Amino acid sequence: MTRHPIVPVTLPVPDAEGIYTFPDDLVRAHQQWTGALAERHGAHDDRVVELRAPHSRHPYYIEMRPPTGRPVLVIEPHHDDFALSASGTFLAHPRPLTVVTVFTRSTSVHPALEGTYSTEAAVSALRDREGATALTPFTAARVPLGHKDADPPYRPFSRELLEQITEQLREVVTAHPGAELLAPAAVTRHPDHLLVHEAAVRLGCRWFWEDLAFWSTYALAGCDQHLFRTRPGRPALRPSTVEITDVILDKVTVLRMHGSQMHPDRKAYRPIRHAWTTAADLLDGTGTYAERFYRTESP
Repeated sequence: MTRHPIVPVTLPVPDAEGIYTFPDDLVRAHQQWTGALAERHGAHDDRVVELRAPHSRHPYYIEMRPPTGRPVLVIEPHHDDFALSASGTFLAHPRPLTVVTVFTRSTSVHPALEGTYSTEAAVSALRDREGATALTPFTAARVPLGHKDADPPYRPFSRELLEQITEQLREVVTAHPGAELLAPAAVTRHPDHLLVHEAAVRLGCRWFWEDLAFWSTYALAGCDQHLFRTRPGRPALRPSTVEITDVILDKVTVLRMHGSQMHPDRKAYRPIRHAWTTAADLLDGTGTYAERFYRTESP
């Protein structure tokens, strides 16, 4: 799909100061990009739509992408997992999406907003709006399964719950014949991610994203990478990277939607910084940002 920027935007990269300057550069670049899209929207470019962050109601703008090719059935543990981990790839290469969210009930909200969203129903409704808005640019269908997410301190998931969720997912997979499955690789200790990964493997999934739900700790933690590589019974996986440089600022917009309650905005630098480090693995050496995936080895 042809991109139509009004003004050139200099993409930020971490520098010698790294963590201290990069977030501010990213925020400025994103504001400039959003402003350019707002001008197109105001000029009645019907490819550009307005999104409003569900909590703050702040307006953002993004270009819609007509999906083509083989459909993808995404199985995510929580409302934010696809957005954090794989949204850049599908902004760059749009495909028809159906997103199944397994754990849609939650009490986890930003500490400063616990008084505003004080019940499970209120938090879950906010998360649902965030998930729906984040998926708007992908024109994705949504299938919520309605389970409650795990509370800390985390413990292993029960086999009974695994069996129940696997059967629920099997019904969804059966209803989408021919769709390619995509699920988390479970590079994390979170039981919800581990459960969804195992259920997806049971259903024949061969394509997995690198989990960034806990990007401030897990995604860059050597201990978790080691656990991932040595987990017993894990199918052999090979890593691959997808360049997302051209859509990185639109991915920031998607992150603003899924995390509309999070502040300050500069926290979005973490998954973007990870995308910058991942780009170092691109075989041709080009591209500033990338997302990492895993596929099972061929027999």
